[in-house]
Amino acid sequence: MKYQNFGGNSTSAIIMGCMRLNQIEKNGAFSLIDSAIDSGINHFDHADIYGDGECESIFGEYLKNNPSSRDKLFIQSKCGIRQGYYDFSKEHILNSVDQSLKRLNIDSLDCLLLHRPDALFEPEEIADAFELLQISGKVKAFGVSNMNSMQLELLRKYVKAPIIANQLQFGPMFTGMIDFALNENMTKPESADRDGMILDYCRLNGITIQAWSPFQYGFFEGAFVDNEKFPQLNRCLQRIADSYGVTKNAIVSAWVLRHPANMQLIAGTTNRLRLNEICQGADITLSRQQWYEIYKATGKTLP
Repeated sequence: MKYQNFGGNSTSAIIMGCMRLNQIEKNGAFSLIDSAIDSGINHFDHADIYGDGECESIFGEYLKNNPSSRDKLFIQSKCGIRQGYYDFSKEHILNSVDQSLKRLNIDSLDCLLLHRPDALFEPEEIADAFELLQISGKVKAFGVSNMNSMQLELLRKYVKAPIIANQLQFGPMFTGMIDFALNENMTKPESADRDGMILDYCRLNGITIQAWSPFQYGFFEGAFVDNEKFPQLNRCLQRIADSYGVTKNAIVSAWVLRHPANMQLIAGTTNRLRLNEICQGADITLSRQQWYEIYKATGKTLP
């Protein structure tokens, strides 16, 4: 497993996403967490809305049964999405953290991320909440999810603590962050910058991009691996996978991690075998040619 510096901590390049923990029986969820740890994962991602808090509760029960594992794991959670609207108010942030800590059965979060942007967010209010959480020891570090560069600029103007993460969708079939740069000075649709050069912004400011849904095409439309809709991509992935003696899942993982932005990949699978395959990709460094072959196999062209 590849590890990297994340806010002064050594955490795994693969993050286990816990969004679906409540979709399998409890013992299966515990076994999945064990498999993740055995595969080298020490970084776990939660959100207060996952299973309406049930996913955090399941993980908290695991920690209760395995108390010695807490100090070995990096646990982050997110808040801000409520039923039907978004809420970055100071009151909601503080209350959400208290509830997450209770469900997770821990004293502090290693990192708190703000979930999807609240159009009404007031950076001064967020700054106050973050400062209180840090002083109290309830949260050690902070990040965001799905924010563009100017939203981050506004937030960082007031928040004293570093913003160390930004969760963004990225994978072979979701590449808007890099398409426009490859098509600079072109009039093609791919040349449009839709996120304020967020990839370069994060690299310049030491913000780790955590890639979510890297195996999906579109927005939660389904997985592309072994999907008959994408024969060219799957043939390419299989050929490269065969050369390394691994699976296509491992090669997709390696493709995301090959980018020099030093991203992390969030794996949300509940299948232990697939999770292990994804982790194998962290130990593979694709060549430039292989990386571009996969990129073009999705149907994209280079200028």
